[in-house]
Amino acid sequence: MDRLIDLLPELLDATYETLYIVTFALVLGGILGLLLGTLLYATRPGSLFPNRPVFAVLNVVVNFFRPIPFVILLAAVQPLARGIGIPGIGANFGVFAITIASLFAISRIVEQNLLTVRPGVIEAARAAGASRARILFRLVPREALGPLVLGYTFIVVALVDMTAIAGAVAAGGLGEFAIVYGFKQFNPWVTWAAVLVIIVIVQLVQFLGNGLARRILRR
Repeated sequence: MDRLIDLLPELLDATYETLYIVTFALVLGGILGLLLGTLLYATRPGSLFPNRPVFAVLNVVVNFFRPIPFVILLAAVQPLARGIGIPGIGANFGVFAITIASLFAISRIVEQNLLTVRPGVIEAARAAGASRARILFRLVPREALGPLVLGYTFIVVALVDMTAIAGAVAAGGLGEFAIVYGFKQFNPWVTWAAVLVIIVIVQLVQFLGNGLARRILRR
């Protein structure tokens, strides 16, 4: 317990690193995943801009990367990170690896949530003279906003989990803190301190995400 008190500054730094990694990975992966998911939705057969070859290629790419276990992906993308000037360890590498892992999961979540928009709503907008682009970029996201918020909330929780796993390769955050100061030094107090901080972060994210989605769905 005394050792944990001595390590409080390191615990605070690790918490900051976790929040840093999650925030930047969410922004980068969220934007890229939103674009890719929207493209998947738009080009699928029977959608607003059906294009079977484009959809087939994108679908194969997403299905190829999405099932890769994150701990394996960490090792696989290290050479790529070094090739573009990012060290193979540390918080910036964590952002890079988690962004790659998350964008494919986000793209599938976005696609599935956009598909929840009722065809009748789209047909009514088309009948009213709305262009396909206007429907895709304004009507469909607005109609699917509640489920999208819930989907992104799930992703944020998954990103926090990923940062913990990334700690195994010295990518910073609470995962590395728990491994270096807790597991390797046989100190369960330190390990559980990191676990409790992660639980608090996840609960706050889930509470805020559920509350925001509830407000949107009530409109």
